[in-house]
Amino acid sequence: MQRITEDIKTGQLKQIYLLCGEEAYLVRQYRDRLLQALLGGGDEMNVNRFEGKGVQIPEIIDMAETLPFFSDRRVIVLENTELFRPGGEKLAAYLKEPAESSSFLFVERGVDKRSSLYKTVKKLGYVAEFGRQDAKTLQKWVCGILKKEGKQISSGTLQFFLEGTGDDMENIRKELEKLLCYTLDRNVITSEDVKEICVPQIQNHIFDMISAIAEGNGKRALGLYYDLLALREPPMRILSLITRQFSLLLQVKELAEKGYPQPLIGEKAGLHSFIAGKYMKQASGFKTEFLKRALEDCAETEHAFKSGRIGDRLSVELLIVKYSSR
Repeated sequence: MQRITEDIKTGQLKQIYLLCGEEAYLVRQYRDRLLQALLGGGDEMNVNRFEGKGVQIPEIIDMAETLPFFSDRRVIVLENTELFRPGGEKLAAYLKEPAESSSFLFVERGVDKRSSLYKTVKKLGYVAEFGRQDAKTLQKWVCGILKKEGKQISSGTLQFFLEGTGDDMENIRKELEKLLCYTLDRNVITSEDVKEICVPQIQNHIFDMISAIAEGNGKRALGLYYDLLALREPPMRILSLITRQFSLLLQVKELAEKGYPQPLIGEKAGLHSFIAGKYMKQASGFKTEFLKRALEDCAETEHAFKSGRIGDRLSVELLIVKYSSR
């Protein structure tokens, strides 16, 4: 992040940038900042956007070879194309000698660092990875926003707020905006305000779902799953979160069995200090072999869907039923 900020400040911009990682809020923020910097304050006449898995590389190259209109630079923005997996080789070859008048801004949630396109971009441009932010960073960020708005919040209320929102910055920002509107005529935000106005984050539903699985409460686990579907969460996104939860629990359990203290477990597992204890407690309800099997079945469930053997909704439902019927 600091490198991009410095590039923008000095005007020494790379021809190729890749922004990737789980923290979508930061990715979008830096995408927009870089785009404006690459345009030099001009309009978007010379911006060409390609999005999704089906983009055609010859079309991208043709556009990159087209001279910009009344400008020194054309900016090619490519988002969620999955070209940083097998399939991006031709574009990687082109980027070794691209048109000098074109710049490339890639935005991807996940990338394969072994791919030829990733290696080329890293060698010739700049790669910025935006992972989940730690507790101190999020607390400082939230306090900064509240200070600008003339609001105060106690450390206990702030911790309570972040326990409910999770570590997704987009979700935190959305819930903060609701709190600011709700407390428009007051300068102090209380825990009661948080309880009244903030919606528990989707990750909390997943946490509760895994707790229900640990208790063998299939009815509650499925009920939480159906709630997420009602909120229009895609089944494969839910599966991804379930997989992440089982992976974290396995990591936490193994660290605890090695005798690591709670603060160090939180640090090593990438968990906020205020939720590491919750994960330790939940992990204690599972055996290590159970968690390993669950992760294997999560991977198999995803493969079964992608290979067309079963529908996405049913595949996740069957997984939940299997592991909550012990």
